[in-house]
Amino acid sequence: MPVKTTTVSRVLLAALATAGASVALAQSSVQIYGRLNTSVEHQKVGGSSLTGLFNNNSRFGFVGSEDLGGGLKAGFQLESGFESDTGAGTGSTGALAFQRQSEVNLSGSLGKLRLGRFGAATYFGIADYGALDEPNHDTGSIADALYDYVMRNTNKIAYRSPVMAGLTLEAQASLHEKTTGAVQKNGYDLYANWERGPLALGAGFTQLGDDKQFALRGHYIWNALQVGAYYQRSDNGSGSLCSNGGAGCGTRDAARVTAAYRAGASELALGYGWASRWSHVPGSSARQWILGYNHHLSKRTKLYAAYTRIDNGSGVAYGYNFKGGVGYGQDASSLSIGLRHAF
Repeated sequence: MPVKTTTVSRVLLAALATAGASVALAQSSVQIYGRLNTSVEHQKVGGSSLTGLFNNNSRFGFVGSEDLGGGLKAGFQLESGFESDTGAGTGSTGALAFQRQSEVNLSGSLGKLRLGRFGAATYFGIADYGALDEPNHDTGSIADALYDYVMRNTNKIAYRSPVMAGLTLEAQASLHEKTTGAVQKNGYDLYANWERGPLALGAGFTQLGDDKQFALRGHYIWNALQVGAYYQRSDNGSGSLCSNGGAGCGTRDAARVTAAYRAGASELALGYGWASRWSHVPGSSARQWILGYNHHLSKRTKLYAAYTRIDNGSGVAYGYNFKGGVGYGQDASSLSIGLRHAF
């Protein structure tokens, strides 16, 4: 006997199909995100000065995940930088590429496994944490110029632990991928962060061949006030910088303290950084001052004004984000007004 299709059965079949599609879609997701950060700046390096329009680490990316069931998820993140003042990519050829991040990961109750290209956990947990990245998210000429970034970002394998009583751990390894007989230098980065209420403490160690750094960080939030500080010890005593005759040869200490206070839409940030001389390089100490003001137009958009000054000793040239670079012994300063929007 043939089965008759009724209007009711059609409605039920359509509802079941829609529900099935909704479940399938809920199991995976892809989001587009980004940030445009552009400023008008007057920069002075030594006896020269210029005024121009500058990009401050603008980027866009894709992030996605798939629910594999049983608490297990697969994910990815692809991120590309671009020059917001010209539209060009920030890669070596000016083309758009995922040079900021290209990662695939697997996460669950036991933590997260990460593979690909991404930044050092120690940097993000020490120099780019809370008030320490103010007033402009540690970007552009007003970024922290004295932090010693040792780790290589490519060819990485990493593990991040779940949060355990406020404690999170991450271990990273960057493989050299060179044949036998070539210069072989794997990179290693270890980071720990502990948070309890308004207090957060962090520690990190990085080694790339013979070049090493160790850092400690503290951060405290009291109502509208955030205060952060870090100490870093660098050791390149027999590393590549010494063998190449570079300025960063020997051992060096550095420290930074910052404070940020927010009242309504307004936010004021102050920062001071100091770096001792490299033990094998006379005249290589430096200092940096940062003063910034943010006016938040929304959660995603802000106007800002900032000033920084770097005093370099005769044997060092901090200030890599300045147009045209900074020479040995040259002081550098920048006054900027900018707009930042995230999407």
